[in-house]
Amino acid sequence: MKLSDIAEQFQLESLGNTDVEITGIAGLEGASEHQISFLFSPNYRDLLADSQAGAVVLRPEDAALTDKPRLLSANPRMAWARIASLFDPAPLAMPVIAPSAVISDTASIGQGVAIGAGAVIRSGARIEDGAHIGAGCYIGESAKIGKDSRIKPNVVVYHDVQVGESCIVHANAVLGADGFGFEFDADTGGYIKIPQVFSVIVGDNVEIGAGTTIDRGALNHTTIGSGCKLDNQVQVGHGTSIDHHTVISGCTAIAGSTRIGSYCLIGGAVGIVDNIEIVDRVEITAMTLVSQSILEPGRYSSGTGLMPGYEWKRSVVGFRKLDNILKRIKRLESDQ
Repeated sequence: MKLSDIAEQFQLESLGNTDVEITGIAGLEGASEHQISFLFSPNYRDLLADSQAGAVVLRPEDAALTDKPRLLSANPRMAWARIASLFDPAPLAMPVIAPSAVISDTASIGQGVAIGAGAVIRSGARIEDGAHIGAGCYIGESAKIGKDSRIKPNVVVYHDVQVGESCIVHANAVLGADGFGFEFDADTGGYIKIPQVFSVIVGDNVEIGAGTTIDRGALNHTTIGSGCKLDNQVQVGHGTSIDHHTVISGCTAIAGSTRIGSYCLIGGAVGIVDNIEIVDRVEITAMTLVSQSILEPGRYSSGTGLMPGYEWKRSVVGFRKLDNILKRIKRLESDQ
């Protein structure tokens, strides 16, 4: 499409020859003469000078950095997200139900639904209009998949789980597995399983990454608020509540009955203990262990920064002495 068409569709101001044909997007270094690229920061202006891109999106204050055809945006990354959707090569499933899909007679299937080969839709399940169910998926009894949601191949949605509208659940995710609940029985010397009788409720416009598991609850539903984005390999424990528009990066593990507010940003490989509260607009950096409630918005971290191995070993020895050092300081203070 012409650059002028892109400018008009996303209401971006344009400069230069907007008749240039655009066939795709690319980074500044790898772009060709028919691709549009993006300058996210003035720190990369040297790449812009050497770029072969046919057009570029940048901030108005950076417009003089090049004479290429350009679109102006106060937020080039947001423009990138929107423009990239025009050139996304991901195939769209046609509203066809594969002959090998196994669908209960009591399931409800809406209009324009696609169901892939080998998918299983159990009794009482409801697949709403425009939803796509990938090959090999399992949709349990009385589960609901909302309008226009995309369930990618081999996703398992257990009984009674509800997925809202316009959600994306990526391959091999599991929604509604039993929460990890056991009680030790001293009489038998073994563990008694605690039934997980509640479910998982997912809001609208939620994206759940590949291999992510969201457990059902024992005393209340596990809830994922509208607009949340969960990366790959995230574990959400039973009865946890995550409010709207919170973003969680890969390999984070959240223990049960945790309450997380809205608009939080949680980095990769974060560990969050059970039964705590994290308020709205908290940012937690990667590999942090959250061992207590966070009751004030802000940025939080734990652990030690990277250092040479021999320095880290010496520091560990020092950590072990901290308790005695603190006791000595208290005695010294009390003697004054």
